[in-house]
Amino acid sequence: MVKAIVGANWGDEGKGKITDMLGKEADIIVRFQGGSNAGHTIINDYGKFALHLLPSGVFYEHTTSVIGNGVALNIPYLFKEVKGLVDRGVPMPKILVSDRAQIMMPYHILFDQYEEERLGGKSFGSTKSGIAPFYSDKYAKIGFQVSELFDAEVLRDKVNRVCELKNVILEHLYHKPAIDPEELYQTLLEYKSMVEPYVCDVSAFLHEALKEGKNILLEGQLGALKDPDFGIYPMVTSSSTLAAYGAIGAGLPAYEIKNVVTVVKAYSSAVGAGEFVSEIFGEEADELRKRGGDGGEYGATTGRPRRMGWFDAVASRYGCRMQGATEVALTVLDVLGYLETLPVCVGYEIDGVVTKDFPTTVKLAKAKPIYEYLPGWKTNIRGITNYQDLPENCKKYIEFIEKELEVPITLVSNGPGRDEIIRK
Repeated sequence: MVKAIVGANWGDEGKGKITDMLGKEADIIVRFQGGSNAGHTIINDYGKFALHLLPSGVFYEHTTSVIGNGVALNIPYLFKEVKGLVDRGVPMPKILVSDRAQIMMPYHILFDQYEEERLGGKSFGSTKSGIAPFYSDKYAKIGFQVSELFDAEVLRDKVNRVCELKNVILEHLYHKPAIDPEELYQTLLEYKSMVEPYVCDVSAFLHEALKEGKNILLEGQLGALKDPDFGIYPMVTSSSTLAAYGAIGAGLPAYEIKNVVTVVKAYSSAVGAGEFVSEIFGEEADELRKRGGDGGEYGATTGRPRRMGWFDAVASRYGCRMQGATEVALTVLDVLGYLETLPVCVGYEIDGVVTKDFPTTVKLAKAKPIYEYLPGWKTNIRGITNYQDLPENCKKYIEFIEKELEVPITLVSNGPGRDEIIRK
């Protein structure tokens, strides 16, 4: 059976913890898109970790961790991450890398930095991990597939051709040093020796696993509102963040994805630029940021303070719809225990008209939030494991959100630890 774990919002919903938890019942966990540009924070018996490229199920000895063809594969980063785990006492994970995955090139990261520099105040708030240049090259058909590392002649020829193109841009647009083709070729040979033991036809491997009745988890990165088609374009990522893409990014038939666990945050947060209707500022935001997440709301990759906001039912319902959510995991609920009242954004006012549908970015820029206010529960709910034991106002908040989302909430996370979860 195939289950996808994806985000409904701007990312940072707490998918890592949910994947880590559901990994217990999984045989295989697949990352199907994105690269090392977003981090998943996980707290378990081994300690606290921020994973960037590895799937969040690497902590179980019974699972195989797969880097799918849809991922932006930063090879040295992957092995640095594996070493970081093993050095801290985590057993060496079983890893497979798709022979069709494409390689994050050293120049992708440079181009990302140069472009943000060039754009100055009009930048996209990139994490500067090379993601946009990587996916641009993939679709311009000048990317490097893992399989190409294994044919020296083809590789050398392609390196020369690509450097010719890149060096024109480096010289004339960015006024930066050129790439040396020979040096790049040698780097790719090093990448080859690192990745060789793990390369396989992932699609064939998953096909066999399905025949054997294995449980497969697809782990998405970021959330629906960062999808290049359905998100807040252009302040989005460069690969599809939707569960539907999981079939493509892992090499599975679409009809095999039977269950989509969509992770929704009990309040809103976002890293980077873009429209954010329920955003709050000043002391109110500082207080929520300080209490939020585990040790505060700061990006797991960049360390940047996240932008904060109240729960946005319009955006979250849309996120669940675009993900095809079959169930919802509601996270960081414990954070809200300090509030007297909880504002929930239930509609947008755009040019004097109220809508409950999430609009395109141009209209979103004019949207003003319409709030309903729910009473807070003013108590710490960490440590509660039974839904019935939650304070009345806390249950009312969950049920209000559930009604707005139109999807059943099956899991409620009330703390950062693996076992701090309530099954509803």
